Amino acid sequence: MASKQVVEQRNAEEAVAAAANKQNRVAAERKSRRVLGDIGNLIPANGVVEGKQIPRISRPITRSLGARLLANAQAAQAQTNMNSLEANANEAYANAAVPQKRVVARRPAQKRVVSTKLKPEEIIEISPDSNEVTVKEKKLLSKETESKKKLPTLTSALTARSKAATIVDIDAQDLGNDLAVVEYVEEIYNFYKSVENEGRAHDYMDSQPELNERMRAILIDWLIQVHYKFELSLETLYLTINIIDRFLASKTISRRELQLVGMGAMLIASKYEEIWAPEVNDLVCISDRSFTNEQVLLMEKRILGQLEWNLTVPTPYVFLARFIKASMTGPDVENMVYFLAELGMMDYEILVHCPSMIAASAVYAARCALHKAPAWNETLQMHSGFSEQELMVCVKKLVVLHALAGDQKLKGIYRKYSSSERGGVALLSPPKFLLAD
Repeated sequence: MASKQVVEQRNAEEAVAAAANKQNRVAAERKSRRVLGDIGNLIPANGVVEGKQIPRISRPITRSLGARLLANAQAAQAQTNMNSLEANANEAYANAAVPQKRVVARRPAQKRVVSTKLKPEEIIEISPDSNEVTVKEKKLLSKETESKKKLPTLTSALTARSKAATIVDIDAQDLGNDLAVVEYVEEIYNFYKSVENEGRAHDYMDSQPELNERMRAILIDWLIQVHYKFELSLETLYLTINIIDRFLASKTISRRELQLVGMGAMLIASKYEEIWAPEVNDLVCISDRSFTNEQVLLMEKRILGQLEWNLTVPTPYVFLARFIKASMTGPDVENMVYFLAELGMMDYEILVHCPSMIAASAVYAARCALHKAPAWNETLQMHSGFSEQELMVCVKKLVVLHALAGDQKLKGIYRKYSSSERGGVALLSPPKFLLAD
């Protein structure tokens, strides 16, 4: 009996729970129907369900419909703006006698319809002094147009490519040579070019009352023979001449001291450049003991004090070594270049040119004398920094010196480069066709 009552009570509870669930489900369905609208045609046309008015839910506007409505609204707004502009124009024409400020009407900001093309912005100007309405269009350049303008043309690309092809990398073979300092060689020569005018002497002969150009040439011709006898390096020779010119440009000396200045300058340059510099007694002996050891050492001290010990300067030899390498020719051109450069260093008029121009002119004249074509190319122009036209003045001076070398009394350089050891380049004919231009 007890179990029967328990079962009846459980069934009654389940019936109550089922009724409650059914009421909740019906309420939820009514709520969802109100949100979903009339899906399944459950809501009648009058919107009344079970005696209650259901609020009507508006249908969403599609993209095409919205775009069409927006276009119609913009057209109506544009027509309204044009009507107002015409009214303002008529009023401005009626009051033309009264000066007015120019009215600039712009289209009101509108919501832009999605488009793939940019349209030019129209600016309408109404002038009271004229009977016309001027419309100026301000063109908006797209990124595509700007990029097309920046692109190089075919002609410029071909020109740059051909120019790059004619310039040879002269340091490619020295990549494994640490002494060639390929990583820094361009920066080094750019520095030499920037300071070459600071380490050279200008016109100074007018400040020397007892000296002249001929005396200087005699001294340098003698020093070249001493340099050749002692088998010193070329760096020593060019530095010796540089020290002499810089000292004479800052200090007045007598005629008798000129040879002593040359001996002191060579002693200083030898100590700076050579591993085994000649002794003071060697210089005294080669000068036929015209001076004592004490006088040579005293002059050495005077020169160093006057130059403030500034001996690291770019001489023509620094640029000759680089330009000869850029010329990419044989030893015959190299010997001719040094022959012309030494002739130029003995001539006082060459001092008006900077060391890099003297070196480049010697390379140009040597290539012309040995018929190397072309005489000047893109590689030489890039490394020297001079064009063919810029070198012609200095080149003609070197050609004249070459032509007169065999007839001069001072033949130290001529004999030196007439030997087979130097290829006999002094015996070759100078490029006189350069003088005819």
